[in-house]
Order: sequence, then C-alpha cells, then structure tokens
Amino acid sequence: MQNDAQAVQILTQYWNDDVALQELHDGFVENTISNFYLPYGIAPNFLIDDTVYAVPMVIEESSVVAASAKAAKFWMDLGGFKTKVFGTEKKGHIHFTYDGEVQELLGFFRNLRKDLFEKLEPVQENMKQRGGGVTDINLIDRTGKIPNYYQFEFDFETVDSMGANFINTILETAADFIKDKANDNLRGELEIIMSILSNYNPGCVVRAQVSCPVDQLQTDTLSGKAYAEKFIKAIQIAENEVYRAVTHNKGIMNGVDAVVLATGNDFRAVEASVHAYASKNGSYQSLSHAKVESETFTFWLDLPLALGTVGGLTGIHPLVKFSLQLLQNPSAQQLMRIVASVGLAQNFAAINSLITHGIQKGHMKMHLNNMLTLLQVTDEERRIAEAYFADKTVSFSALKKLLHRN
Repeated sequence: MQNDAQAVQILTQYWNDDVALQELHDGFVENTISNFYLPYGIAPNFLIDDTVYAVPMVIEESSVVAASAKAAKFWMDLGGFKTKVFGTEKKGHIHFTYDGEVQELLGFFRNLRKDLFEKLEPVQENMKQRGGGVTDINLIDRTGKIPNYYQFEFDFETVDSMGANFINTILETAADFIKDKANDNLRGELEIIMSILSNYNPGCVVRAQVSCPVDQLQTDTLSGKAYAEKFIKAIQIAENEVYRAVTHNKGIMNGVDAVVLATGNDFRAVEASVHAYASKNGSYQSLSHAKVESETFTFWLDLPLALGTVGGLTGIHPLVKFSLQLLQNPSAQQLMRIVASVGLAQNFAAINSLITHGIQKGHMKMHLNNMLTLLQVTDEERRIAEAYFADKTVSFSALKKLLHRN
C-alpha cells in the first residue's frame, strides 16, 4: 500500500490542469478525487452499408482495436458490412398489485386509456415534435408469477436519444394519475410498487452481416471450404455449449462496449440487454451465426442496442462529441449499425484466430508490451525481448529471466 504522499501523487497526476474541464468531469459523478483514464483508439477501414468509417474505441484490453481493424480490412475488400434495423421500440413498466377482480381492473384500464394519453401530452410534447413519444400502453397480467401482480407496459420511440429520463418521467407521471383514478373508480386496492424503464430491448434490434464466396476464405493451411466448415462448427459449439457461449459473446462485447463507451452511451445497460437477449430461447447461446448456401459464406449477429446520439454526455463530454463527429454525426439508428458491425468484426477476428493459429499468438504479442512497461525496461532491453519472443511463447517469468530481473 502506498503511503499518503504516494497516493496523493498518483491521484493528482491524473487531475486535469484545465480547471473548467476538470469541473466538467467532476459533475459526472459524486465525490470525485481524480480521473481514471482508458486508451482511446481508432479502428479504420470499416465499410458499413457503403460508407467508410474510422471507429473510435475506448478499451484497456490489448489486441481488441487491432483485431477489429484487421477484420474490417478483410471484409472491406469483400463488400463490407451490411446492416438492418428491425425496430427501435423501448419499454417501461408501472409495476403494481391489485387485490380486486381482474374484470373490474380491465374495465378500469379501458376507460382510463384515452384520458391517460391526454394526461401525458404536455410531458411528451418535445419528444413528439422529434417523431417520438409513447406509442402504446397495455395491461399485463402477471398474477401467475406473483399473486395480485400486474403491469402497465408502455412502448416508446425515443428517436436519437437513449431516452431513460424521458421514459421514467412519463412512467412516474402516469403512475400518479392512475393511482388517483383508481382511488375513485376501483373497489379493490391498487398499489403502485415502482415505475421504471426496462433495459431489456428485444424490440430495438439491429443485424450486422458479412458474406463472400467460400473460396475467398482460403488461408495458407485451409481451403475455403475447410475454413468455412471449421468456422461454422465453432459457431455451433457456441450455440449449444454455455461455457463457450459466454466467452464467445464476451468477445463480441469487447468491440461493442468499446464503441458504446467512446460515444458516451451506457455500456452497462447494453451488456444487460444483450445477455438477456442471448437467453431468449431458454438457454444462453451465441449471439452470432454462420452458414454456407450456394457456395456463399454468411456470418451475422443480431443485437438489441438502445443507443443515443443526443442527450446525456453527447453534448458535454469533449471526447464524446469528437467521437460522434468522427463517425460523421450519426443518428441513433446509424450508431446501432456501426456498433453491431464492430461487434461482428471482433467476433470474426476471434474465431479466425481460434480455428487457425490460436488466440494466444497475437494476444501475447500485444501483452508483451504491457510486461515490458511494467518492468520499466530500456529501449535496448525492449529490442532484445521483442526479438527473442518473436518465435517463442511469451511468459512473465521467461521475460524476467531473459532480462535478469529475478
């Protein structure tokens, strides 16, 4: 453990000398004592729906940016990534209990629905001007799971904002209105438990896909057909074996989270939604899939991505604003397409390594740099180490022995 002077020195060296910029960062969270930096990298060569992007990625894991860029370059020469947004619907719920007759509750909801939409008009005026707002409200009976438990389920379109604050404001406004009306019109007791958006977004899904003739997949050691067959088997394992599926999907999220972070979006919400989506069929499975039909190899994934390009940090964090400018100021749907494509690229790079030379060759080459930095080596020692491990397995013990650091 560092002494007080060492701790202060570590904390203050990451403090920003620009007072105004530091005050801006202080405002993001409470009790700020320093800034925690992560590398900000660029993955070039992403051809997505006939537009070329240089994609910003914020991540601390070695080889992720390089792998994404390499995969992007490979697919750029074969037509790039094609995407499709299936929907942008988000959901929120008023969770409540009711101890009366269900038919009475149904009648109450039918009579209330029109008045409820009218009550919400002032709250969603600005959102509706942008093309969004509440699109539907339904009563959901969950008494089979919990006695007397129901939901008012709201569907939302939030256009280019992620929409969390808007959704929660709508729900809480509606809950107060519903409670008042219930007191006057229901014989049973309606108790509001909570009102909150859901970060699970199966109605807000994008697909990213690549394809090419099988013979274009040929490597030094595998024919195109053999490569495709091995690749598809690797995917099938992740579709059927949970131990593999978790690591497989984690690799996808290496790419996804890095872009989500760089653009000021909530990677924790994205992670939660994606992993729930991976379990939608009753077991946890691969998010990506592959097939060969008519001598054409196709590789794709579907992801639920609730993202925003306005609101939140997008207008106030300097690097977030830079990221969005670098991405040509995308709409939320365009950002969904970009993020999904990076996730697919990262997955392709990982599987390609696994079925050919193995994952560690490239990963440990990148990791060697971290080891050398930790040992604070000289330029000459770095040159010796890089030459020595060019054709050998990297390990920290072997490195220390080579440099006489035992």
